[in-house]
Amino acid sequence: MPKDWNHHYLSQAILAQPARVVASYAHCLPPGPVLDLAGGTGRNAFFLARRGHPVLLLERSRVALAFVRAEAARSGLEVWALEADLEAPETPLPPGPFAGVIMSYFVHRPLLLRLAERLHKEGLVLLEGFTTLEAQRRGSSAEHYWQPGELLHPPVGLRLRAWAEGWMEGHHRTWAVWRAGIW
Repeated sequence: MPKDWNHHYLSQAILAQPARVVASYAHCLPPGPVLDLAGGTGRNAFFLARRGHPVLLLERSRVALAFVRAEAARSGLEVWALEADLEAPETPLPPGPFAGVIMSYFVHRPLLLRLAERLHKEGLVLLEGFTTLEAQRRGSSAEHYWQPGELLHPPVGLRLRAWAEGWMEGHHRTWAVWRAGIW
């Protein structure tokens, strides 16, 4: 049964700190807009907007979208939030070009094949999430977790710039930075 994301965002504290990979590599993004896939309540989007990047956040939860829209209006930051079910077949994505694409704690592998064509020639994909080892520890289904070492192998049109995996803050996590372009 799919997770009830509206309930999740109503019952959880709002995360303010960006994902580790976003905080660590935001300075490497070229100027321009960023696409935040399944951006939740905007922790990465607002961090990047404060750094001067306009951000388009796509999210399924209407609760999260309402929060992001209200916060963007209150803060005056360039963050736009659109409703999108990114796990639906052939979900349309904005064409770009984007300076960066963020996938933080969201796994939907078919989207990975569609990212290179949306990036600026020096754009980055910043990914972070839990691995299947964390799923085992939690007793969860592994379908929404990264396989160990999986992020070492970007799809065609992207190349690996940085990667890490291991126990971080008590959870088995992985992150990667993929760059536009081929060898």
